[in-house]
Amino acid sequence: MARSGEDAAPPRPEFRRRRELGAASARSLLLTVLGEFVLPGGEPVWTAAFRRALGLLGVEEKAVRQALARSAAEGWLAGERHGRRTAWRLTPAGERLLTDGTERIYGFGGPVGEWDGRWLLVLATVPETNRRLRHLLRTRLAWSGLGNLSPGVWVSPHPEREPEVRGVLAEIGVADSSTLFTGRLGDLTEARRVARQAWDLDEIELSYEDFLEAVGALRPADDPGTFAAHTRLVQEWRRFPFLDPALPAELLPDDWSGSQAFTLFHERHNAWRSAADRHWKALSED
Repeated sequence: MARSGEDAAPPRPEFRRRRELGAASARSLLLTVLGEFVLPGGEPVWTAAFRRALGLLGVEEKAVRQALARSAAEGWLAGERHGRRTAWRLTPAGERLLTDGTERIYGFGGPVGEWDGRWLLVLATVPETNRRLRHLLRTRLAWSGLGNLSPGVWVSPHPEREPEVRGVLAEIGVADSSTLFTGRLGDLTEARRVARQAWDLDEIELSYEDFLEAVGALRPADDPGTFAAHTRLVQEWRRFPFLDPALPAELLPDDWSGSQAFTLFHERHNAWRSAADRHWKALSED
């Protein structure tokens, strides 16, 4: 049951944008809460706890219930009725999804290491008429850190990802019509030109600068505010493994903002984690 004062949610932290990127959806915020708090706990959670938690982030009750129902329909959550209440538990598929996402989030952004100059080149095309498959190919290769150099041509300065990429191509059914190469590509000047053509580094850096500005301005004053700030912090950071291909330093602009953002994320995450966990426990109590 909700405790007194819970309906008076503190002002939630707002992430300002130089460019409009769109507000986080209830489902996206639910995934962040699931990965950050439910996955480590391993226990079922009442609907009311999600309502309280997402309410601190400005999500209305109806949207919370819709997000839970949609996640259950997609096989990530399973609900169990107890009278008029429902307890939600992660399914094995949901645990795998969130574990993979957590590993990506917290393993992302550190120093890449010295680059040997080699590239992975992928030639993979899908018929123009199959838009669903084209979208799937684009999003899965981007998640693996590949950039689109030209139609049907994908590149990465991480040739060690070849087995992962082959697995992606096989999973979506285009392995037989794809070709992979590894090798060097001209001098460093040419490599930097290719990097800028395959990825919009200016846009990525702008996103990092917005993250730095917004997170730097957050000053939560109590546990509810810290829970909200912490969740927003992770919510915003978890976009970057998809946006940023983690290029070697040799291919990045000088004073790359991603390095500063990485440091700030981990500093704030470590500073806020205890209070956020404490408030999640309070929200989850019967």
